[in-house]
Amino acid sequence: MTTKHSVDLLLINPANQAQIYQVLASNYSAIEPPVWAGLMASFARKKGCSARIIDACAEGWGPAEVAREVAACNPVLTVVVVYGQQPSASTQVMPGARAVCEAIKAAAPEQKVLLLGGHVSSLPERTLREEKTDFIATGEGLHTLTDLVAALKASPVDLTKVRGLGYWDDGRPRFNSPAPLVQNLDSEMPGMTWDLLPMKRYRAHNWHCLEDLKRSPYASIYTTLGCPFHCSFCCIQSPFKEGEKAAGMSEKANSYRMWSPEAVVDQLDILVNQYGVRNVKVADEMFVLNPRHVLRICDLIIERGYDLNFWAYARVDTVKDGMLEKLKQAGFNWLAFGIEAADARVRDQVQKGFDQEDIARTIDKVRAAGIYVIGNYIFGLPEDDLRTMQATLDLALELNCEFGNFYSAMAYPGSDLYRVAIKEGWALPETWSGYSQHSVDTLPLRTQHLPATEVLRFRDEAFQTYYRNPRYLEMLRQKFGEETVRHIQDMTQHNLKRKILGTA
Repeated sequence: MTTKHSVDLLLINPANQAQIYQVLASNYSAIEPPVWAGLMASFARKKGCSARIIDACAEGWGPAEVAREVAACNPVLTVVVVYGQQPSASTQVMPGARAVCEAIKAAAPEQKVLLLGGHVSSLPERTLREEKTDFIATGEGLHTLTDLVAALKASPVDLTKVRGLGYWDDGRPRFNSPAPLVQNLDSEMPGMTWDLLPMKRYRAHNWHCLEDLKRSPYASIYTTLGCPFHCSFCCIQSPFKEGEKAAGMSEKANSYRMWSPEAVVDQLDILVNQYGVRNVKVADEMFVLNPRHVLRICDLIIERGYDLNFWAYARVDTVKDGMLEKLKQAGFNWLAFGIEAADARVRDQVQKGFDQEDIARTIDKVRAAGIYVIGNYIFGLPEDDLRTMQATLDLALELNCEFGNFYSAMAYPGSDLYRVAIKEGWALPETWSGYSQHSVDTLPLRTQHLPATEVLRFRDEAFQTYYRNPRYLEMLRQKFGEETVRHIQDMTQHNLKRKILGTA
């Protein structure tokens, strides 16, 4: 017989992969473990709360199936976690989050629901007003979760002491005092709750495994939280800004917290020895930054003799002498670089202060160390025109990285670019799914010189130009073999439908 509350916290990772990625969701995109939900469960357990996770993405569950499970479980608090597969992908999760909230409230109207995540902390009052939720978290949400569970289990219920909580009070939105950031990550949130996740269902990105195309088992981990840089198109810091303010930090400063290398490798021990994981994403916004942190992690991995296939983010100006050889030895076979644009004026406006010679020099050094490169490029930054976008594509073709991600500029909620877009009255997507790079209704920013349609058309054509380039395909053939070439050629057969281009 089910107890009144079978668990304190039920954390939900909502599903809308097909809406986000269209046809690419079936075989090319990753199915990632919900890192933030796993960390939240870990934090809650340390505070004495019981927790469960429903990963609707991995399970393939729709909103009705999730709602039935919530009603059967009857938790003290249901938490819908609005985070995506990469730092700027929170907003595009909102359609799935909305559908889940509506289904839960239809199936179990008395069930208490909290929404939290990057999008929510960027637009807290709007989220509270528009979504079928009882509560929202205005910051990173960790203390808010456990404070709220304690408040809901008390009699009488007093919400006023729940830090970082937004809720309705006598028909009006009310926002409590901010919650602090979690400071001691090792002791308060030592790692993911892998035992709560369907580990056999996760798979890596297709490019992560171009060497053998075996993409499972797979896992994602954090070794740090936050980023010290200030790229105007990025919203990575939005969940942390309230906690930073509460700590007395300047609005211009970004927090940057680290797990100890020993705690990081403890997580890898579990993944390798209990779940047989080889393919690992380091989800940090900027992993290759602090040499002492990075090199100590590498040394610990090397000591264990693990055969791992990592990928991680780096910047052109963070790769220091002596790091690359150690990274490769530890299994960091892929590094992703935000090259963004070829034109210095375009890069400088979005706080990417390095020149083209730096880019080429760094990429050459990385590849000389035997590490593959994912080059990230953005078309449609505010100063872009057809000439500068073509220069960016030409740079991508010249660098001929083992993989390239091609994005249209988006003003994601929580980014400086979003605030500029609101101030200037620039057109933004009418739906949250419109912030997805791959969705049917995507709407990138217009530039000072081009409409959004021209930006998106250029981006989609650039993708095909890059991946059908004979020089690129021959490089793949030599490094990875014919099967990988066929896989990439199959990928280019799938054209995305685009509403604003009349192809939907």
